[in-house]
Amino acid sequence: MLSLARRVAAWLPGLLALSLALLLPMLAVAPAAIAGLPPGNAITDGRALLRYSLPIDSPDIREIQKDIEGLSDNLRAKRWAPIERNLKHVSKVLNLRPKNILAAVPEERRSQAEELLAELKTDLSKLEEATAAKNKPDVQAARNHFLAVVGEIEELMVERFPFEVPEEYRNLPRLEGRATIAVETTQGDLTLVVDGYSAPITAGNFVDLVQRGFYNGLPFTRAEDFYVLQIGDPVGPETGFIDPKTKQERQIPLEILVEGDREPVYGSTLEELGRYTDNPVLPFSAFGTLGWARPSDNLNGGSSQFFFFLFEPELTPAGLNLIDGRYAAFGYLVDGKDVLEKLRPEDKILKATVVSGAENLIQPS
Repeated sequence: MLSLARRVAAWLPGLLALSLALLLPMLAVAPAAIAGLPPGNAITDGRALLRYSLPIDSPDIREIQKDIEGLSDNLRAKRWAPIERNLKHVSKVLNLRPKNILAAVPEERRSQAEELLAELKTDLSKLEEATAAKNKPDVQAARNHFLAVVGEIEELMVERFPFEVPEEYRNLPRLEGRATIAVETTQGDLTLVVDGYSAPITAGNFVDLVQRGFYNGLPFTRAEDFYVLQIGDPVGPETGFIDPKTKQERQIPLEILVEGDREPVYGSTLEELGRYTDNPVLPFSAFGTLGWARPSDNLNGGSSQFFFFLFEPELTPAGLNLIDGRYAAFGYLVDGKDVLEKLRPEDKILKATVVSGAENLIQPS
């Protein structure tokens, strides 16, 4: 692994010195860039970002989701009247447009979706009761469960994998869907969701390495300031995973799916393509965003090292951070924020396990 000083020297000139001094010390193997979410976008919840990134077309379920996601600001301020208005609107959509929601679900899964819609109505009643009682903890709990059910319905709507991975990358593992990873560390447990719908090669490479036990016992190697925690540098002279079949380091391309595109961009940063204002489907705007590290001089040289982005909204506002568009995000931390905050260099991953979604991993033939 190259030293931080040499890497900084390679990419510091020409960039915003203050921002880089704050943000770019974090990546062991690469620089960063200004791109990402539109100004004002405040989605910093990994679970919400995963819901919004699903490749579905159902305005009604998205309308419900947006209303319930939007309760959080009013709930923090205990503004009960706007919460009640949101809930009334959600009730209207649930009761008047259930057929529209079900029409977006493949027929063979529709009965599951009907059961989940009934569960949403029960959750909505709990939300209304807790709001009427001005019981903030109960509203929060009911909101979280409601959104989890919304996510289940939205996942049922995904009919097929939305695009073909380019032929040149079919010699690599790919994840055609999502997978949940349980990670035991020396500080406690983390739960990650990796998203193959947006980053199939990056997520597939990660899931394959988890299944091989590659990360078990490895220490975290970087935790400078409070921006990045990195892991995946193997013991010995190698900087990545040596594929036992080829005896060579497996390398994967930079992979970024942009909002509105049908498939990811491979091998180029959005900056290089002149797409400065385009928004990645998976932005670095949540604490615990999973990002893939790579050498500063090789966009397609990532192998096994990845990092947790320790998002700080005051310094890296969504849409104005220096990571979107230059690195592949491939998932989010969904449980264990308190553990991630404690982890430091020399803490270790004791064991990482695929707990769901292993069937979505496609190995090259």
